[in-house]
Amino acid sequence: VQLVESGGGLVQPGGSLRLSCAASGFTFSRNGMRWYRQAPGKERELVSSITSTGDSTNYKDSMKGRFTISRDNGKNMVYLQMNSLKPEDTAVYYCNAIIGGFNYWGQGTQVTVSS
Repeated sequence: VQLVESGGGLVQPGGSLRLSCAASGFTFSRNGMRWYRQAPGKERELVSSITSTGDSTNYKDSMKGRFTISRDNGKNMVYLQMNSLKPEDTAVYYCNAIIGGFNYWGQGTQVTVSS
């Protein structure tokens, strides 16, 4: 199983970023996917999740209306569109899959929101 995130970077408050996660080594279309984040000195927290078919999504309250999770099962990709970014969104963002009861993580991508 391999999860590779990309798309992070430095953005000003109010800006946007689109994170991508390339998945391989498992049957992607049969697995729900999640995005987590971890800010310095804080615990890793769930940002958003999407079902295997993409027909249902969930978000942490503070992300509702600003973040959108999506997936492309033909490309084995999951995305996180982040709009109206705030300094408190600064964190390392991780792609996650639970397969056979095991948690798999990518290496993470840094998002820094600062003027």
